[in-house]
Parts: sequence; C-alpha cells; structure tokens
Amino acid sequence: MKWEPTRKERTGMKLQEEAFWTQVNALKERLYRIACGYLNSQSAAIDAVDDAVYRAWQAKAKLRQPEYFDTWITRILLNVCAKEKRRQKREKVVGELPETAQQEFDSLPLKEAVARLPQELQEVIILRYFADLTLVQTARQLSIPQGTAATRQRKALQLLKLDLEE
Repeated sequence: MKWEPTRKERTGMKLQEEAFWTQVNALKERLYRIACGYLNSQSAAIDAVDDAVYRAWQAKAKLRQPEYFDTWITRILLNVCAKEKRRQKREKVVGELPETAQQEFDSLPLKEAVARLPQELQEVIILRYFADLTLVQTARQLSIPQGTAATRQRKALQLLKLDLEE
C-alpha cells in the first residue's frame, strides 16, 4: 500500500514551498551580488546562484531554524562559489572574450586585488562591500565571532592598500 498525504498535509507542504520561494526571491539580488563579487563573472554567478538554490531546495528539510534561512542559503552559495573557484583553477581558459561591460569592470585593479586575497579575507570583503552587509551580518553569515570578522576585514583592507599602492 502506497502512502499518500492527507489534504491537510498537502496544504501544509504547499505553504512551506511558497515560503521557500518567497524567501529566495527576496534574496536573489543579494545572492547574485555575492556570487558576482566572488567569481568575477556574470554567467558563473548566475550558475552559482542557481546551483545554491537547487541545493537549498533539496536540503530544505535540514534547516532547523527557519529564522536563519538567509544565513543558511548564503553559506550554501559561498560553498558553491568556492567549489567553482577550485574548478576554475584547474581549468585555464585561454582567449575568453568579456561577456559584457560588467566583466570589463571586473578586470579593474581592485577586483584583481580582491581576487588575490586569501579566501577567508576575500569572503569578508565580498560580504561587507559587494553584498552591503554589516559587520554583524557578515560574522553571522560566516559563522565566526564579530571580532574575527573585524580583524579579517582590517587585514584585508591593509593588504588591498599595499597591493594597490604598488
């Protein structure tokens, strides 16, 4: 005998699905900015956001505290972006043309300098300055103490200043 949900259970599942998509739609622009800052490519950022949303959808039952949905899906996105960056390091593309003026902007010295930062410093800079998060929000997104986020931000800014002065 096959189990089928009752009408009440189906209604509850439908409400959970609607809540998930409502929250994703509210965050999609911010997620895209984070991915763009991290990956330096519009098409890679779109793919990363799509992959992160797909992974979040698959794992939505694992979210224990719905009030941390933003943090949870951002962490998923950061993991997807890190995986993509590792893949890009292995695959060196030669002679790729820029897709848009945005990619030409991405090749500015600041973007290049941010890309050269260690990953833990890069994450703080991207969340603080590309996703417009506060220091408290950045620390929460990265699951680190606020003091650590402030230290990483300070170190990253010092390294960027040295890199850009040369």
